[in-house]
Amino acid sequence: MKKQLKKQLTNSDNDGFFDRVYDVVRLIPAGRVTTYGAIARFTGAPKAARMVGWAMNASHLQPGFVPAHRVVNRNGLLTGKHHFRHPDMMQELLESEGIAVENDRIVEFSRVFWDPYKELI
Repeated sequence: MKKQLKKQLTNSDNDGFFDRVYDVVRLIPAGRVTTYGAIARFTGAPKAARMVGWAMNASHLQPGFVPAHRVVNRNGLLTGKHHFRHPDMMQELLESEGIAVENDRIVEFSRVFWDPYKELI
């Protein structure tokens, strides 16, 4: 099952890169976070972390909920916070899931980090 899911999420013939990104982001459990780079690597485009960011910026236009607040930079910084309705919304959403944030950075980042390779393969 996990190998089939990975193949579906990394298949370059799928609906498109942004759609594959949204599919992975929808799998991030509440109370966990991942990075733009981890998603890019998992989807088979390891140098496309910035494109993952672009996908997150447009995620509010997608049907269904895309938990973009669970995607941060490689240092645990809330670099996408300015793309939410108000600047504190990303932090508020994370804190509502039990994730501590101080100075726009995830506290104990390694403890709450969700790696798609480890979780989905």
